[in-house]
Formats: sequence, C-alpha cells, structure tokens
Amino acid sequence: MSDLTANPALAAWLAKALEADEARVTGARKLSGGAIQENWALDVATGGQDHALVLRRDAPATIGASRTRAQEYALLDAAHAAGVLVPRPVGFCGDAQVIGAPFAVLERVAGEGYGPKVVRDTALGGDRDALARELGRQLARIHAITPEAEVAAILGPRPDDPAVAEIALLRGWLDDLGAPHAGLEWALRQCEIHAPAPGGVVFAHRDYRTGNYMVDAQGLTAVLDWEFAGWGDPMADIGWFCAACWRFARPDLEAGGIADRAHFYDGYEAQGGRLIDPARVGWWEVMAHIRWAVIALQQEARHSSGAERALHLQLTGRIADTLDWAILRMTAPGGITP
Repeated sequence: MSDLTANPALAAWLAKALEADEARVTGARKLSGGAIQENWALDVATGGQDHALVLRRDAPATIGASRTRAQEYALLDAAHAAGVLVPRPVGFCGDAQVIGAPFAVLERVAGEGYGPKVVRDTALGGDRDALARELGRQLARIHAITPEAEVAAILGPRPDDPAVAEIALLRGWLDDLGAPHAGLEWALRQCEIHAPAPGGVVFAHRDYRTGNYMVDAQGLTAVLDWEFAGWGDPMADIGWFCAACWRFARPDLEAGGIADRAHFYDGYEAQGGRLIDPARVGWWEVMAHIRWAVIALQQEARHSSGAERALHLQLTGRIADTLDWAILRMTAPGGITP
C-alpha cells in the first residue's frame, strides 16, 4: 500500500466523506489482527478537528467465503442503522486508483479485541456476566434486522434449510482444497445424518465470537467483522459463540471464554431473541468446529499457494489438526443426538 500520509487522492476522498473543506492524514499504522483483511489506523485532521479512523481493505490474498469490502460495508451500515453496537460507518470507496484497492473507512473504536487477551485479562470487559448478557442482547438485535433491498440482494436467496445449506457449503470448500480430509468428511456425514429439522432463518453475523468484538474496562464497545454475514439459523450464531474452539484459555466458561452460557442466553432472550433450543445449539457447536477447521485449512492454502506468504497463515493451518481430533470425539457414535 502506498504511503497513506502522503496520498492526495486519499486526503481528497476523506475530506468529502467527512464533509470538510480539506483533510490531512497525520498518522497511519497497520493494525494487528484481521486474519483475512488489512486494517489501518488513520489519524486525520480536518479544519482543526481530529478524527480517529480505521481503513479496511483486502489483504493480498483472501478466502472465497469472505464478502467484498463493498458488501461488508453495506451489511455493517445496515447493522448500524438497526441500533447494533458497531463502529460508525464513514464511507466506502470503490475506486481502486485511490490506494490500489477498494476500501471502507469506519470510526476507530476504543478497546481491545484480541480474543486470547480478552479472555485472559479480567480487567477488560467490566463485569463478565453483564458482558455476556450484553453480547446476547446485541446478537438478538442482529437477528431482528429485516434487510432492505440492497442488503437482501447481497445476502441472496434465503435457504429453506440452513443446516443442509451449511453442510453443502463446507463440503464444497473441502473439495476446493484438493486434498483428502477423512475426519472432516466423516464429521459432516454424521452431522448430515443427525441434522435438526428446518427452523427459522434470520440475518446472521456468522462469525459472532470472542475476538470479533471490542471491550474496554467498562464493557462492550463494538461488534466487528461482518465479512461472513448472511442468512442463517439463529442457533448457529449462538453455537459459534459458545463453541469450545472459541473459549481460548477458559474452556470452562462456555460463553466465549468469558462467562457461563446462561448469561449469554438470558441477554439474547430478554432482547426478544428466539427461545434457545439447547439440542439445536449443540449440533451447531459441532458444525462450528468443522467450519473453523476448514477455514484454518483455507488460511494455510493462502500461504502454500504463494499468493500471500505469511507464517501466521501457515500456523493457522496447524489448528485444523487439533480441531480434527476434537471433532472426531464429538461425532463418535452416540455423540450427536438428532
């Protein structure tokens, strides 16, 4: 990426987006995290006013399941309009000539988002039970979104059966990797045999977990990363949040490594979310492990293909081995109930 502090085209675009006569980028640094996209912290001055922003663009290589930056921005904008706690959208630029690729700009939110640190550092997030309830409330707000025409077009056709659709999606991703993964194929077949009956379909975040929200010392500051949002079973988001693979150093705290799942469930139902179906959530927790294993393999493929050589991508692929073992135990005979 060109020097963002000395880019007249970016400065002119920011001035228009911020409704200012002129803008100047006084600082730019690449943020850690963002396994699929690049995030840059921008400090921008406009007529005596300072703005703390984040610029989000594609990394050199990405994965097929990730939406475009234009689509992700539209989905986040819809969530913001619905009252979900997200960074305020500033604008989207589709002109690749400005910085070499399309990009979105959001207000920068204070807090910490790195999942292992959030779990480990109990000085973050305030009262952890209250944090879990608030995360439940935010998820219920997401599931209550009724997409308008632009967002509905991005989401595409609403599936009749999200469970069947998810199994087909993951099988397709595995086929695209071009290497056999017998354990994952076994697990998908077991989930197919014991799949729940078709239920409700909602606008879903599809990556709602510790690591994709920000907290400060008081509590939740923002829900992040909308690149996978789409139609889904509401219990799928709950299963993803509670899955053991996203609890980091606190496997005993079933709500994302921060609290007992009862507090998360309470917040969700109190905000008007659907009644929790524990058996259905449990099935989606198994699927969460499978999905994360496949995504980990996709991340490794970004490295091994040569499209984006990075040690962290190669190491992410190794996570699939431990997930594979956990998945085999979860899908042993009698492990999944219909």
